[in-house]
Amino acid sequence: MTNVPVERLGPADTRAVAERIAQAFRFLAVTRWLVPDEAKREAVLADNFEILVDHAMRHGIVHGTADRAAVAVWFPQAGEPAPPPADYDARLAAACGEWTPRFQHLDELFEAHHPHVDHHHLAFLAVAPDRQGRGLGTALLRHHHALLDAEGVPAYLEASSERSRDLYARHGYRAAEPFRIPDGAPFYPMWRDRDG
Repeated sequence: MTNVPVERLGPADTRAVAERIAQAFRFLAVTRWLVPDEAKREAVLADNFEILVDHAMRHGIVHGTADRAAVAVWFPQAGEPAPPPADYDARLAAACGEWTPRFQHLDELFEAHHPHVDHHHLAFLAVAPDRQGRGLGTALLRHHHALLDAEGVPAYLEASSERSRDLYARHGYRAAEPFRIPDGAPFYPMWRDRDG
């Protein structure tokens, strides 16, 4: 698919973006571990992702296709770090309930593996399940990579499956050794150099 229009999204889109990510991620190995209750999983994930998307609306960059079928959430990590999300611990507990310790554990894993040099962090790339494989995620990646390449900025992400790892590899990312959540499901830290 070519010529997919990409828009910068604003605060009014926060909940819709969070729900799109939750819908796209609900059957990943990591989200099955985070929220074992399948009936509650998507709602809990959406509430959790809303905290991070809201933060990205203030301190990051959120893009989407015109119909919001695909979204990307980026955090520039250069110079003075952004403050953490306001009232994060309380909001996390309210969103995640009995599963809060699992989300906290995942946060600690991400923090332990995150690079410290300047880069843009792709926190989320999500495409509606019925629209996957049609180039929407690629369009969002290319859109932001054009900006990064023009400015000579590298990128980092954590791929949550072999499928997504392979997608990102096609876009210039190199995978490091995976780190794992307690049930063994891997995350692949991936780095894209400033020249793409």
